[in-house]
Amino acid sequence: MKIHEYQAKAILAKHGVPVPRGEVVFTAADAAAVARRLGPPVVVKAQIHAGGRGKGGGVKVVKTAEEAEQVAQKMLGMTLVTYQTGPHGQKVQRVLVEQGLAIRRELYLGLVLDRSTERPVLMVSPDGGVEIEKVAAETPERIFKEHVHPGVGLASYQTRKLAFALGLEGPQIAQAGKFMGAISDAFRGTDASLIEINPLIVTGEGTLLALDAKMNFDDNALYRHPDIKELRDLSEEDPLEVEASKYSLNYIKLDGTIGCMVNGAGLAMATMDIIKLAGGEPANFLDVGGGANADQIRNAFRILMSDKNVKAVLINIFGGILRCDVLAEGVIAAVKELGVRVPIVIRMEGTNVEKGKQMLKESGLNFTTADAMGEAAEKVVKLGKQETSA
Repeated sequence: MKIHEYQAKAILAKHGVPVPRGEVVFTAADAAAVARRLGPPVVVKAQIHAGGRGKGGGVKVVKTAEEAEQVAQKMLGMTLVTYQTGPHGQKVQRVLVEQGLAIRRELYLGLVLDRSTERPVLMVSPDGGVEIEKVAAETPERIFKEHVHPGVGLASYQTRKLAFALGLEGPQIAQAGKFMGAISDAFRGTDASLIEINPLIVTGEGTLLALDAKMNFDDNALYRHPDIKELRDLSEEDPLEVEASKYSLNYIKLDGTIGCMVNGAGLAMATMDIIKLAGGEPANFLDVGGGANADQIRNAFRILMSDKNVKAVLINIFGGILRCDVLAEGVIAAVKELGVRVPIVIRMEGTNVEKGKQMLKESGLNFTTADAMGEAAEKVVKLGKQETSA
């Protein structure tokens, strides 16, 4: 789960991370009021779940309350397009009005789970204020890392090592240690999957402060943090993905034309790969899970078909807990209920596979079946292209 910058800063501040003073507002008049309280200059920042806001016109420094009101008026309701939103952009519904600060240096700090080592990894770079992906691609030697042992936590020698790598000196070394320790405490205490401070600034007075903040959380741990779960902004998420979450379905919308329904994340990834190998483009990732019932299958199909770009569907199921006859029951019900007109290719193996195939055959519906994944992919791509040209 993602949250907004102002929400991340509030959480980090509770754990002792220094952040600028500021308030989130939903109207231009409130932006002016906050600017007067903070005193000029202030920064007006659009709040959306995407980076690159400054380049897209979503971050403005203003010198008066009146100017803050004018800028907020333009931002609120605008569709902000950044390199992370894609061409469709994201509608701005709130802005953060924050104190302006003198910036001496811009640094980078990030804490994320490294699955290859099964440990969090703290990363810093003296090249803050730009995309860390660009730094990693062009000057990887400028990124410094320390893995955090789950039993020991972040050690002081590690924070000193990273502080030296950033070129900090004097009192800033101790400041950096406290800053990194607070970030580590927040990461563990909230079951975060990512904390990113970009930029981490050295102010004109020589102090460290999180000028920007991004936090993501492990969905599976949100039951332990109902206060964080309440921060979820559904308007920032794809409507189909939100709908899928209501039925415990793992759905991610993509840009292709071949709809996919699969059980198991690994099989779903392999299915998307083999569709591309056959010359097609998957329209989604949809994992119905190993224990899905007929009702979930029906809802999954309804969500899948809500994407108007879908020209053909590949259902690839290995029947274990989810029996093949239960799959067939759900698919048949969904196709009849929704009046689906696009071609459907089904490849299934496992428990009750013969019974499932018999149900599909006796349904009177125009299903195409396949015994192997490669065969299924070739058939669905061919049918999808025929549907597109029709």
